[in-house]
Amino acid sequence: MVDQAPAADSVTGDLVATGSNAGRQFPPKGELQITGINRIGLGSLYLKEIRRFLKVQTQTVWAPAVTTLLFLVIFTVALGRGGREILGVNFGTFVAPGLIMMGMMQNAFANSSFSLLAGKLQGTIIDLLMPPLSEAELMIGIVAAAITRAVMVGGAVALAMVLYPGVDMHVAHPWAVVWFGLMGAAMLAIFGLLASIWAEKFDHNAAITNFIVAPLSLLSGTFYVISNLSPFFQTLSKLNPFFYMISGFRYGFLGVSDIGNDNAHVVSAAIGVGVLNLVLGFITYRVLKSGWKIKS
Repeated sequence: MVDQAPAADSVTGDLVATGSNAGRQFPPKGELQITGINRIGLGSLYLKEIRRFLKVQTQTVWAPAVTTLLFLVIFTVALGRGGREILGVNFGTFVAPGLIMMGMMQNAFANSSFSLLAGKLQGTIIDLLMPPLSEAELMIGIVAAAITRAVMVGGAVALAMVLYPGVDMHVAHPWAVVWFGLMGAAMLAIFGLLASIWAEKFDHNAAITNFIVAPLSLLSGTFYVISNLSPFFQTLSKLNPFFYMISGFRYGFLGVSDIGNDNAHVVSAAIGVGVLNLVLGFITYRVLKSGWKIKS
């Protein structure tokens, strides 16, 4: 026997159970049925994003690792000859942590900046907006997947660095490696999500990558210490958040940094990048919640 569909009450308009559904209570209209965090939905979105970039892992994980390794080869050959040392270590050991951090940040941005933008252009963004996910859960799922890709790329680059002759990957302060690595990836993942909300075509996304992310990465002290710069450009470098991410990450490996003269400056930088991510995350959440360029 087929169950009868619930009928509407002629007075109140509420659904009334009929047939074998009699006695079953239907929730009032408009009442939330999923309270707290939608763990199943959030986990499904995270896995979807992970599987998306792992399907083309040669392009999304291994190719960036090879490209970053080429930077090490070129710069160590060009600048690392003659026993050149920076911060008390050879040039290859100095530049390796910066390259790892740079690769992580750039790929975190690339991953999070693709999801919403591709959905807008292909007309599939409804697949992200219709499920019972809050704006916070949507943001967390996309950002967490981008951080995961960043960690995978960083691990692949670090493995290559370990095998590269003349590079010492000894870790002096594990907390700094973990903190600055995650904060750097999170910052670019959140920024990438914000960029994908704003962008209307892939050219817009590429413009942010080419004119903002790449220059700030390369001019953040990845290949040099800012003490070699003039006072004016030292000040500009200290206004670049990428500088603190890369220098803090390098501090975790070398135990020294050009952030300041003592470890207190590194701790202050660690707190600062955490606050910056909170502010950037709140801004992105509010923009996402407003539906700007997404729901209109």
